[in-house]
Amino acid sequence: MSDSVARRALSAPLAESRWLWRRLYVFAVSLALWRLLDAAIDGAPAEALPRIASGLMSLLALTLVLYLVAPTAEQLVAILANLRLRLAGGGAR
Repeated sequence: MSDSVARRALSAPLAESRWLWRRLYVFAVSLALWRLLDAAIDGAPAEALPRIASGLMSLLALTLVLYLVAPTAEQLVAILANLRLRLAGGGAR
């Protein structure tokens, strides 16, 4: 791969940051978890509510954290591509 092709590949934004389906998935899962929490509050016995709510909020937090980490994964791909180019080219320039 030539330097100009490699530079263009590194400067082009990856499709991951514009991925509509990832955003829709996170929105749908978040909405579903909030509805489950609402249903749990209405239907569960009072002594079970803290455990149910804690589990659902933990799952929601995990989903949101994974969603927020995605741009970091994009940056990691760019760093690895840059490192690969430097190693293939014989060192840092």
